[in-house]
Amino acid sequence: MNSMPMALLLSSHVAGSMVGGGVAQRVLNAAKIDTMLVPTVLFGRHPGWGDPGGGTVEGDVFQGVLSGIADQGLLSLTDIVLTGYFADVGQVFDTAAVIDAVRKAPRQHGGVQAFTREPLTIVDPIMGDAPGGLYVPPAIAAAIKDQLLPRADLITPNAFELGELTGRNLSDLASMVRAAHSLERPVLVSSLPRHGEIGVMYVDAEEGWLVTHPRSPKAPNGTGDLLTASFAARILAGDPPKAALEQATAATVSVVMRANEWNAPELPLVAATDVLAAPLIELEAQAL
Repeated sequence: MNSMPMALLLSSHVAGSMVGGGVAQRVLNAAKIDTMLVPTVLFGRHPGWGDPGGGTVEGDVFQGVLSGIADQGLLSLTDIVLTGYFADVGQVFDTAAVIDAVRKAPRQHGGVQAFTREPLTIVDPIMGDAPGGLYVPPAIAAAIKDQLLPRADLITPNAFELGELTGRNLSDLASMVRAAHSLERPVLVSSLPRHGEIGVMYVDAEEGWLVTHPRSPKAPNGTGDLLTASFAARILAGDPPKAALEQATAATVSVVMRANEWNAPELPLVAATDVLAAPLIELEAQAL
């Protein structure tokens, strides 16, 4: 018996804002991928709105949730590990350990086969953005770089985070491509300024693609989470990187278009679920 795809999400749970693990859950669920969200924080709202309320999930609770998942045999059935926002260095080390455990686990449990032959680890190195800079403590940024990047099958930074991870000055597209190659992993880079538009770039050892779209006058928080989860869903569905890039970016832009059309302060992922599978626009990636 084969299972449906399963994703293990290690990121934020924000009750009143459509960001972080909540975005990843909804996007992956819409693609018929089951999810297990292990929250790193329990917030009431995105910190950009003010005091978020709630706080960091304590280390023993975080470890306990992971232990419960492991004891149920679910690490054997995990097809995607997706990491996002961390509020404590210990969470990063615990996440590194669970990535190792998923990779070592047999790909079946209780007569159920995992959906994929090998699990896919996606590291969204959430640590900062331009122009504000880092919004996590430097120790967390360092732990993500040291512990999670070497374990990643795909890294999904924004342009600021790409510079932070590589220690490079990113002045133009060529320098961004070189920086992405220096990570020695497939990389999906968002928020690239490009001739007055916004670019999203995919680079691996064999190929590179860039897709651009008009800059939206305003966009709710969580678009990076949406892009990463959409790309993950497309890759799991078997799309090649170019098609996954085009579809994931078009889906993200389409949700933002709906948000602006409806004057929604948060990403309207429930009401606009249809545009995840059938985006309102088509985008054509250019070879790098």
